Amino acid sequence: MTEGTPRRGPVLIELDAKHAAKPAAAPPVPEIQEIAPTGGANGAAMGAAMRFAARKPSRLARWFWSLLGALLAAVVSVAAWDFALGMIARSPVLGYGVVALIAALLLVLLTVALRELAAFGRLRRLDRIRLAAQGALATGDLSQARSTLGQLKALYRGREELQWALSRLAEREGEPMDADALLALAERELLQPLDGLALKEVEAAARQVATVTALVPIALADVAAALTANLRMIRRIAEIYGGRAGTLGNWRLLKAVIGHLVATGAVAVGDDMIGSLAGGGVVAKLSRRFGEGVINGALTARVGVAAMEVCRPLAFAAVPRPSVSATVGRALKGLFGGSKGA
Repeated sequence: MTEGTPRRGPVLIELDAKHAAKPAAAPPVPEIQEIAPTGGANGAAMGAAMRFAARKPSRLARWFWSLLGALLAAVVSVAAWDFALGMIARSPVLGYGVVALIAALLLVLLTVALRELAAFGRLRRLDRIRLAAQGALATGDLSQARSTLGQLKALYRGREELQWALSRLAEREGEPMDADALLALAERELLQPLDGLALKEVEAAARQVATVTALVPIALADVAAALTANLRMIRRIAEIYGGRAGTLGNWRLLKAVIGHLVATGAVAVGDDMIGSLAGGGVVAKLSRRFGEGVINGALTARVGVAAMEVCRPLAFAAVPRPSVSATVGRALKGLFGGSKGA
Protein backbone atom coordinates (compact mmCIF):
# COMPACT_ATOMS: atom_id res chain seq x y z
CA MET A 1 0.00 0.00 0.00
CA THR A 2 1.46 3.35 -0.98
CA GLU A 3 1.83 6.15 1.46
CA GLY A 4 -0.98 8.35 0.05
CA THR A 5 -3.58 5.59 -0.34
CA PRO A 6 -6.37 5.74 2.34
CA ARG A 7 -6.70 2.63 4.49
CA ARG A 8 -9.85 0.54 4.14
CA GLY A 9 -11.48 -1.60 6.82
CA PRO A 10 -11.98 -1.19 10.55
CA VAL A 11 -9.65 1.00 12.57
CA LEU A 12 -8.77 -0.13 16.09
CA ILE A 13 -8.09 2.65 18.61
CA GLU A 14 -6.55 1.42 21.81
CA LEU A 15 -7.37 3.27 25.07
CA ASP A 16 -5.70 3.18 28.38
CA ALA A 17 -7.38 0.95 30.95
CA LYS A 18 -8.10 3.84 33.27
CA HIS A 19 -10.06 5.69 30.53
CA ALA A 20 -12.08 2.67 29.39
CA ALA A 21 -15.86 2.96 29.88
CA LYS A 22 -17.35 0.50 32.31
CA PRO A 23 -20.93 -0.79 31.86
CA ALA A 24 -21.57 -0.60 35.60
CA ALA A 25 -20.96 3.15 35.55
CA ALA A 26 -23.56 3.83 32.85
CA PRO A 27 -26.68 5.71 34.08
CA PRO A 28 -29.92 3.71 34.20
CA VAL A 29 -32.51 4.03 31.47
CA PRO A 30 -35.12 6.64 32.58
CA GLU A 31 -38.13 4.43 31.74
CA ILE A 32 -36.98 1.60 33.99
CA GLN A 33 -35.29 3.71 36.64
CA GLU A 34 -36.27 2.64 40.11
CA ILE A 35 -38.37 5.10 42.04
CA ALA A 36 -36.59 6.28 45.14
CA PRO A 37 -38.01 8.52 47.85
CA THR A 38 -35.70 11.34 46.77
CA GLY A 39 -36.35 11.26 43.03
CA GLY A 40 -37.90 9.57 40.03
CA ALA A 41 -41.55 10.42 40.68
CA ASN A 42 -42.07 14.11 41.29
CA GLY A 43 -45.81 14.67 41.25
CA ALA A 44 -45.85 16.10 37.74
CA ALA A 45 -49.63 15.95 37.43
CA MET A 46 -50.28 17.92 40.62
CA GLY A 47 -47.50 20.35 39.76
CA ALA A 48 -48.99 21.03 36.34
CA ALA A 49 -52.48 21.41 37.81
CA MET A 50 -51.24 23.84 40.47
CA ARG A 51 -49.31 25.90 37.92
CA PHE A 52 -52.38 26.06 35.67
CA ALA A 53 -54.61 27.19 38.53
CA ALA A 54 -52.15 29.67 40.01
CA ARG A 55 -50.97 31.46 36.90
CA LYS A 56 -52.16 35.04 36.58
CA PRO A 57 -53.07 36.47 33.18
CA SER A 58 -51.20 39.56 32.11
CA ARG A 59 -52.89 42.95 32.01
CA LEU A 60 -52.91 42.83 28.21
CA ALA A 61 -54.61 39.41 28.29
CA ARG A 62 -57.23 40.70 30.74
CA TRP A 63 -57.96 43.69 28.50
CA PHE A 64 -58.17 41.39 25.47
CA TRP A 65 -60.65 38.98 27.05
CA SER A 66 -62.71 41.80 28.57
CA LEU A 67 -63.02 43.62 25.24
CA LEU A 68 -63.70 40.39 23.38
CA GLY A 69 -66.42 39.45 25.88
CA ALA A 70 -68.05 42.87 25.62
CA LEU A 71 -67.95 42.73 21.82
CA LEU A 72 -69.43 39.23 21.69
CA ALA A 73 -72.15 40.23 24.17
CA ALA A 74 -73.05 43.25 22.00
CA VAL A 75 -73.08 41.17 18.80
CA VAL A 76 -75.23 38.44 20.35
CA SER A 77 -77.63 40.97 21.86
CA VAL A 78 -78.12 42.87 18.59
CA ALA A 79 -78.46 39.63 16.61
CA ALA A 80 -81.05 38.27 19.07
CA TRP A 81 -82.98 41.56 18.98
CA ASP A 82 -83.00 41.66 15.15
CA PHE A 83 -83.98 38.00 15.03
CA ALA A 84 -86.87 38.56 17.45
CA LEU A 85 -88.11 41.62 15.51
CA GLY A 86 -87.88 39.71 12.24
CA MET A 87 -89.83 36.79 13.68
CA ILE A 88 -92.52 39.14 15.02
CA ALA A 89 -92.83 40.74 11.57
CA ARG A 90 -93.17 37.36 9.84
CA SER A 91 -95.15 35.48 12.47
CA PRO A 92 -96.26 37.33 15.61
CA VAL A 93 -96.93 34.13 17.56
CA LEU A 94 -93.48 32.67 16.91
CA GLY A 95 -91.88 36.07 17.38
CA TYR A 96 -93.34 36.59 20.84
CA GLY A 97 -92.38 33.00 21.68
CA VAL A 98 -88.77 33.84 20.80
CA VAL A 99 -88.99 36.98 22.93
CA ALA A 100 -90.22 34.86 25.84
CA LEU A 101 -87.29 32.47 25.39
CA ILE A 102 -84.82 35.36 25.37
CA ALA A 103 -86.40 36.81 28.50
CA ALA A 104 -86.20 33.42 30.24
CA LEU A 105 -82.54 33.12 29.29
CA LEU A 106 -81.80 36.58 30.69
CA LEU A 107 -83.62 35.66 33.90
CA VAL A 108 -81.50 32.51 34.28
CA LEU A 109 -78.30 34.50 33.66
CA LEU A 110 -79.38 37.05 36.26
CA THR A 111 -80.07 34.26 38.75
CA VAL A 112 -76.62 32.75 38.13
CA ALA A 113 -75.00 36.17 38.62
CA LEU A 114 -76.88 36.71 41.90
CA ARG A 115 -75.84 33.25 43.14
CA GLU A 116 -72.21 34.02 42.35
CA LEU A 117 -72.48 37.33 44.23
CA ALA A 118 -74.06 35.51 47.19
CA ALA A 119 -71.23 32.95 47.11
CA PHE A 120 -68.64 35.73 47.24
CA GLY A 121 -70.58 37.25 50.13
CA ARG A 122 -70.40 33.96 52.08
CA LEU A 123 -66.65 33.74 51.51
CA ARG A 124 -66.20 37.34 52.67
CA ARG A 125 -68.23 36.49 55.77
CA LEU A 126 -65.76 33.74 56.68
CA ASP A 127 -62.89 36.17 56.11
CA ARG A 128 -64.51 38.76 58.40
CA ILE A 129 -64.98 36.21 61.20
CA ARG A 130 -61.38 35.04 60.87
CA LEU A 131 -60.03 38.60 60.94
CA ALA A 132 -62.20 39.48 63.95
CA ALA A 133 -60.95 36.39 65.80
CA GLN A 134 -57.34 37.26 65.01
CA GLY A 135 -57.90 40.79 66.30
CA ALA A 136 -59.50 39.51 69.50
CA LEU A 137 -56.59 37.13 70.11
CA ALA A 138 -54.02 39.82 69.37
CA THR A 139 -55.57 42.35 71.77
CA GLY A 140 -57.04 39.94 74.30
CA ASP A 141 -60.36 41.80 74.10
CA LEU A 142 -63.05 39.58 75.64
CA SER A 143 -65.93 41.67 74.29
CA GLN A 144 -64.58 41.38 70.75
CA ALA A 145 -64.17 37.63 71.25
CA ARG A 146 -67.81 37.38 72.37
CA SER A 147 -68.88 39.35 69.30
CA THR A 148 -66.88 36.96 67.11
CA LEU A 149 -68.51 34.03 68.88
CA GLY A 150 -71.94 35.52 68.13
CA GLN A 151 -71.06 35.76 64.42
CA LEU A 152 -69.86 32.16 64.49
CA LYS A 153 -73.07 30.93 66.12
CA ALA A 154 -75.17 32.89 63.61
CA LEU A 155 -73.20 31.27 60.79
CA TYR A 156 -73.97 27.73 62.01
CA ARG A 157 -77.41 28.28 63.51
CA GLY A 158 -79.20 26.55 60.64
CA ARG A 159 -76.95 23.46 60.57
CA GLU A 160 -78.82 20.45 61.95
CA GLU A 161 -75.67 18.43 62.62
CA LEU A 162 -74.35 21.23 64.88
CA GLN A 163 -77.44 21.75 67.06
CA TRP A 164 -76.06 19.64 69.90
CA ALA A 165 -72.69 21.42 69.69
CA LEU A 166 -74.42 24.80 69.69
CA SER A 167 -76.40 23.86 72.79
CA ARG A 168 -73.21 22.73 74.60
CA LEU A 169 -71.50 25.95 73.58
CA ALA A 170 -74.42 28.01 74.90
CA GLU A 171 -74.16 26.23 78.26
CA ARG A 172 -70.43 26.80 78.63
CA GLU A 173 -69.73 30.11 76.88
CA GLY A 174 -70.11 32.04 80.16
CA GLU A 175 -67.29 30.12 81.87
CA PRO A 176 -64.18 31.47 80.05
CA MET A 177 -62.92 34.81 81.33
CA ASP A 178 -60.47 35.63 78.56
CA ALA A 179 -60.58 35.80 74.75
CA ASP A 180 -58.19 32.89 74.17
CA ALA A 181 -60.21 30.43 76.26
CA LEU A 182 -63.53 31.55 74.76
CA LEU A 183 -62.39 31.12 71.14
CA ALA A 184 -60.67 27.83 72.04
CA LEU A 185 -63.99 26.58 73.43
CA ALA A 186 -65.77 27.60 70.23
CA GLU A 187 -63.11 25.88 68.15
CA ARG A 188 -63.40 22.61 70.05
CA GLU A 189 -67.20 22.55 70.21
CA LEU A 190 -68.14 23.87 66.75
CA LEU A 191 -65.22 23.40 64.39
CA GLN A 192 -63.74 20.09 65.48
CA PRO A 193 -66.74 18.08 64.14
CA LEU A 194 -66.48 20.00 60.86
CA ASP A 195 -62.75 19.24 60.69
CA GLY A 196 -63.57 15.53 60.65
CA LEU A 197 -65.97 15.97 57.73
CA ALA A 198 -63.42 18.06 55.83
CA LEU A 199 -60.69 15.46 56.38
CA LYS A 200 -62.92 12.80 54.85
CA GLU A 201 -63.22 14.93 51.72
CA VAL A 202 -59.44 15.39 51.62
CA GLU A 203 -58.84 11.65 51.95
CA ALA A 204 -61.36 10.86 49.20
CA ALA A 205 -59.75 13.36 46.82
CA ALA A 206 -56.22 12.09 47.56
CA ARG A 207 -57.36 8.52 46.97
CA GLN A 208 -59.00 9.43 43.67
CA VAL A 209 -55.97 11.35 42.35
CA ALA A 210 -53.57 8.58 43.38
CA THR A 211 -55.70 5.89 41.76
CA VAL A 212 -56.17 7.75 38.47
CA THR A 213 -52.47 8.58 38.26
CA ALA A 214 -51.44 4.98 38.92
CA LEU A 215 -53.94 3.22 36.68
CA VAL A 216 -54.69 5.58 33.75
CA PRO A 217 -51.76 5.78 31.32
CA ILE A 218 -53.38 8.41 29.06
CA ALA A 219 -51.38 11.60 28.67
CA LEU A 220 -52.82 14.63 30.53
CA ALA A 221 -55.58 12.46 32.04
CA ASP A 222 -53.86 12.60 35.44
CA VAL A 223 -53.54 16.39 35.20
CA ALA A 224 -57.24 16.78 34.38
CA ALA A 225 -58.20 14.35 37.15
CA ALA A 226 -55.99 16.16 39.68
CA LEU A 227 -57.40 19.58 38.78
CA THR A 228 -61.02 18.36 38.82
CA ALA A 229 -60.61 16.46 42.10
CA ASN A 230 -58.94 19.40 43.80
CA LEU A 231 -61.60 21.85 42.64
CA ARG A 232 -64.35 19.55 43.91
CA MET A 233 -62.52 18.98 47.18
CA ILE A 234 -62.03 22.71 47.81
CA ARG A 235 -65.70 23.42 47.02
CA ARG A 236 -66.85 20.70 49.43
CA ILE A 237 -64.51 21.95 52.18
CA ALA A 238 -65.87 25.48 51.74
CA GLU A 239 -69.43 24.13 51.98
CA ILE A 240 -68.59 22.23 55.18
CA TYR A 241 -67.27 25.38 56.86
CA GLY A 242 -70.19 27.50 55.66
CA GLY A 243 -68.67 29.25 52.65
CA ARG A 244 -70.53 27.55 49.82
CA ALA A 245 -68.92 28.89 46.63
CA GLY A 246 -70.05 29.15 43.04
CA THR A 247 -67.96 28.57 39.94
CA LEU A 248 -66.02 31.84 40.11
CA GLY A 249 -65.79 31.61 43.88
CA ASN A 250 -64.32 28.13 43.58
CA TRP A 251 -61.54 29.41 41.33
CA ARG A 252 -60.93 32.25 43.80
CA LEU A 253 -60.65 29.69 46.59
CA LEU A 254 -58.23 27.56 44.57
CA LYS A 255 -55.98 30.55 43.95
CA ALA A 256 -56.15 31.48 47.64
CA VAL A 257 -55.22 27.93 48.65
CA ILE A 258 -52.27 27.77 46.25
CA GLY A 259 -51.18 31.22 47.42
CA HIS A 260 -51.26 29.91 50.99
CA LEU A 261 -49.15 26.91 49.97
CA VAL A 262 -46.60 29.14 48.26
CA ALA A 263 -46.49 31.53 51.22
CA THR A 264 -45.89 28.71 53.71
CA GLY A 265 -43.35 26.94 51.47
CA ALA A 266 -45.42 23.75 51.32
CA VAL A 267 -45.73 23.29 47.56
CA ALA A 268 -43.40 20.32 47.23
CA VAL A 269 -43.49 17.00 49.04
CA GLY A 270 -40.51 16.55 51.29
CA ASP A 271 -38.33 13.47 51.65
CA ASP A 272 -39.60 12.89 55.20
CA MET A 273 -43.19 12.60 53.94
CA ILE A 274 -42.20 10.23 51.13
CA GLY A 275 -40.27 8.12 53.62
CA SER A 276 -43.24 7.89 55.96
CA LEU A 277 -45.55 7.04 53.08
CA ALA A 278 -43.24 4.60 51.37
CA GLY A 279 -42.15 2.70 54.45
CA GLY A 280 -38.47 3.07 53.51
CA GLY A 281 -37.71 1.42 50.18
CA VAL A 282 -41.09 0.04 49.19
CA VAL A 283 -41.72 2.80 46.63
CA ALA A 284 -38.50 1.75 44.90
CA LYS A 285 -40.16 -1.58 44.12
CA LEU A 286 -43.19 0.01 42.50
CA SER A 287 -43.55 1.20 38.95
CA ARG A 288 -43.18 4.81 37.93
CA ARG A 289 -46.95 5.33 37.74
CA PHE A 290 -47.50 4.01 41.25
CA GLY A 291 -44.77 6.29 42.59
CA GLU A 292 -46.41 9.24 40.84
CA GLY A 293 -49.74 8.19 42.32
CA VAL A 294 -48.34 8.26 45.87
CA ILE A 295 -46.80 11.71 45.41
CA ASN A 296 -49.83 13.19 43.65
CA GLY A 297 -52.04 11.85 46.43
CA ALA A 298 -49.73 13.44 49.01
CA LEU A 299 -49.82 16.79 47.19
CA THR A 300 -53.61 16.61 46.99
CA ALA A 301 -53.78 16.00 50.74
CA ARG A 302 -51.49 18.98 51.29
CA VAL A 303 -53.77 21.14 49.14
CA GLY A 304 -56.75 19.87 51.14
CA VAL A 305 -55.19 20.76 54.49
CA ALA A 306 -54.33 24.21 53.13
CA ALA A 307 -57.95 24.57 51.96
CA MET A 308 -59.11 23.77 55.49
CA GLU A 309 -56.87 26.54 56.82
CA VAL A 310 -58.16 29.01 54.24
CA CYS A 311 -61.88 28.16 54.61
CA ARG A 312 -61.92 27.67 58.40
CA PRO A 313 -63.48 30.67 60.20
CA LEU A 314 -60.98 30.21 63.08
CA ALA A 315 -57.33 29.35 62.69
CA PHE A 316 -56.01 26.10 64.16
CA ALA A 317 -55.06 26.83 67.77
CA ALA A 318 -56.85 24.72 70.41
CA VAL A 319 -57.30 21.91 67.87
CA PRO A 320 -54.06 20.63 66.28
CA ARG A 321 -53.57 21.11 62.58
CA PRO A 322 -54.15 17.85 60.66
CA SER A 323 -51.02 15.93 59.74
CA VAL A 324 -50.58 15.56 56.00
CA SER A 325 -48.66 12.29 56.36
CA ALA A 326 -51.35 10.74 58.54
CA THR A 327 -54.07 11.95 56.18
CA VAL A 328 -52.34 10.42 53.16
CA GLY A 329 -51.71 7.20 55.08
CA ARG A 330 -55.44 6.87 55.79
CA ALA A 331 -56.38 7.89 52.25
CA LEU A 332 -54.07 5.39 50.54
CA LYS A 333 -54.72 2.55 52.98
CA GLY A 334 -55.18 -0.60 50.92
CA LEU A 335 -54.21 1.06 47.63
CA PHE A 336 -50.43 0.97 48.01
CA GLY A 337 -48.74 -1.44 50.33
CA GLY A 338 -46.01 1.03 51.11
CA SER A 339 -48.04 3.40 53.29
CA LYS A 340 -47.47 3.01 56.99
CA GLY A 341 -51.10 3.81 57.60
CA ALA A 342 -51.94 0.45 56.05
